[in-house]
Amino acid sequence: MATVRLGVIGFGRRLRSMLATLRTLEPDARVVALLDPRADALAAEFPSDLAAATACRDAEQLLGHHGVDGVMVGTRCTLHAPYALEVLRSGLPLFLEKPVATSWEQLRQLEAASRSTRSRVVVSFPLRVSAMCDLARRIVDSGAIGTVEQIQAVNNVPGYAAGYYHGWMRDEAETGGLWLQKATHDFDYLNYLAGQRPVRICAMESKTVFRGDMPVGLHCVDCDRVDCPEKPDAPPSWLCAFGVDTGNHDSASAIVQYASGMHLVYSQNFYTRRGAAARGATLIGYRGSLRFDWYQDELTVYQHHTGRVERHRFEAGPEETGHHGGDTELARDFLKIVAGEGVSRTPLEVALTSVEMCLAARDSCRQGRFVDVGAPAEVTT
Repeated sequence: MATVRLGVIGFGRRLRSMLATLRTLEPDARVVALLDPRADALAAEFPSDLAAATACRDAEQLLGHHGVDGVMVGTRCTLHAPYALEVLRSGLPLFLEKPVATSWEQLRQLEAASRSTRSRVVVSFPLRVSAMCDLARRIVDSGAIGTVEQIQAVNNVPGYAAGYYHGWMRDEAETGGLWLQKATHDFDYLNYLAGQRPVRICAMESKTVFRGDMPVGLHCVDCDRVDCPEKPDAPPSWLCAFGVDTGNHDSASAIVQYASGMHLVYSQNFYTRRGAAARGATLIGYRGSLRFDWYQDELTVYQHHTGRVERHRFEAGPEETGHHGGDTELARDFLKIVAGEGVSRTPLEVALTSVEMCLAARDSCRQGRFVDVGAPAEVTT
């Protein structure tokens, strides 16, 4: 492949990680145009990544930069949709971080743009394209467990959940909240495994742990409490998770009904730690059940009527990077699309369905009722 020339909008930690993954597949990929309010500081901090990059004043200049083959958007969450809209108008290939929208207005704007754009889009949904999810889908398609009649899914987030309470991601006005931050990933892969579209959702959320009466803006290093389990080894930047200004629910659950009448039960939790971490699902049919967990690197198939059990273990390959190998697959898809080949396995349409579910779950929590999700987006690539 010829040198891949990228325009980057928002060169944060996530996009830096994705660029590193992309370069394991295409070492000649380089950033030639950068839009970021810290462009000068970033160029000094990451010279090997940004030595060839022109700092741009706005998206129009970046998109007009001679020779840009594709654009990667990794800004803060509220800006994903506005910048995505500009790229979609340009027709350039797009790698877009999740959540693709944080409001109903942004969702509808992206829906409209998706119907007229020439851009092909890879949305950052690595779980869908991971090896374990791919195997689960192939087993479901084989009929080994029969038709999927119910799904039970869980995301018990381990220690890295601290970022949702100690840092900027506790600001729900910026992130849209933890439905859009976490459940958007899970709803996407679960839709993929269900193989049909969701039609309504109800949800409930709780905030019973990360709340309290500590002062606004208090940092852990300035706190006098010596018995706080969040405080040991806290970096100077951490804010108190028990302050009156701490956002985000700390656990939540949803029930999703699909077009056939089958349903999904999903829960996420943010105060689990260490070995209590879990992320995966059990898919139940009449003939059998399929259970997998990314943290255990194991998928098991139980045959209900014969007693046969199949166990599949996963080991990291030489190219595997973040999200259980899913990041490598996303990078592979984006490179193919930039080259004018291949099809995105995580297109914008499936991301719009996931965002609609998350927004509906958020509304359901506030309104105490089922919310319809009627967008007939294709979810079975």
